[in-house]
Amino acid sequence: MSDDRGSSSLEFITVGLIMLIPLVYLVLTMSAIQGGALAAEGAARQAARVFVQAESTAEAELTAQRAVEFALSNYGIDSADASVDIACSPDPTNCLARRGYVTVTVGLVVALPLAPPVLTGNFPINVPLDAAATQQVSQFRGSR
Repeated sequence: MSDDRGSSSLEFITVGLIMLIPLVYLVLTMSAIQGGALAAEGAARQAARVFVQAESTAEAELTAQRAVEFALSNYGIDSADASVDIACSPDPTNCLARRGYVTVTVGLVVALPLAPPVLTGNFPINVPLDAAATQQVSQFRGSR
C-alpha cells in the first residue's frame, strides 16, 4: 500500500495551472479586443457628430480628426495606428448639404496581448477592427 498523502494538493496545483493559464490569456485577449472595438465605435460616433455640426468642410475634417484622436487616446490607442474614412451622401462633393448624410469609418488593428512581434506564421497576431457611424446634417443648417 502506497502513501498518497499530500499528492492531491500537488495534483490540484498542476491541473489548476494548466487550466488557469489559458483562461487568463483568453480574458486578456477578449479585453483587448473589446477595448479596441469600443474605441473604434466611440471614435466613429463622435467624429460623425462633430463633423455635421461644423461650419465648413475644412473645419469639419479637423474637428473629426481631433475627436478620433481624443476618443482613441481614452483607450490608450495611438491615433497614428488608426485609419479614418469620411463619406458623404447623396452629394459626395458637398458633405455639409442640408439633410445630407455623413458616414465616418474608423479602422484600427489590435495586437494580441503577450504576442511577440517577431512571431510569424499562418496565424494572426493582430485583430483588425472597424466601426462606422452615420449622422444626418440638420435641415436647418445655415439658417442662423
